[in-house]
Amino acid sequence: MQHRISSGTIIEHENRVLLVRHVKPDAYDFWVAPGGGVKGAETLEAAAAREAGVEVAIGKLLYIEEFFNPDCRTVKFWFAAQLTGGQLDWAHPEAVAEYITGAAWHPLASLNQLTVFPEMLTTRYVTDREMGLQAPSVCRCGR
Repeated sequence: MQHRISSGTIIEHENRVLLVRHVKPDAYDFWVAPGGGVKGAETLEAAAAREAGVEVAIGKLLYIEEFFNPDCRTVKFWFAAQLTGGQLDWAHPEAVAEYITGAAWHPLASLNQLTVFPEMLTTRYVTDREMGLQAPSVCRCGR
């Protein structure tokens, strides 16, 4: 089994969260907070900022997500991030190769109407946020 370290951001702006859409016809269609694999000796925070797709200031670690399938176990570190600039652009060759077809700011209240990853965005993020997001939470799931 392979192992992968990944990093992502939960970017809130004006009560909306940034999500990117992955669509592969006849296979999947879902929205996900920006993130991806850590490269080489890159820090988790640097990977999260690189994968954000816009300019951000990385904040505190919110969640550690573990998921696995028969071929790979992934550990993903989710950071809070604050938008500092930039424009949404999903035309980068790496994004196209991952079937990213769009990006949008979605109201927190409407996330449960979409297929969204990580799951904690629809199941607990708002409650955790209201309680002050005290310490990183570990979330485990199989995919």
